[in-house]
Amino acid sequence: MRNEKKDTRNKDKPSWKKNNFKRKTCPFESGALKIDYKDPRTLQKFTSERGKIMPCRISMVSAKRQRELAIAIKRARYLALLPYVAD
Repeated sequence: MRNEKKDTRNKDKPSWKKNNFKRKTCPFESGALKIDYKDPRTLQKFTSERGKIMPCRISMVSAKRQRELAIAIKRARYLALLPYVAD
């Protein structure tokens, strides 16, 4: 017989459920925030201090809402509601 190690992992749970990892939800899905290019305060939360648009993996925005958010930020920049770059 070989010297085999016993498998101490819990086999009845899937591997992705073992850590009890909960993913944050999109802030726009609950309806608390709305994407509007005329609201620079809301849009400013999703830009860095340099003026760059934050990626969805950091801001926890869904991919669909991230595209809408990017368009809204670009429109607000065009209308001079948001700066292109920080001073």
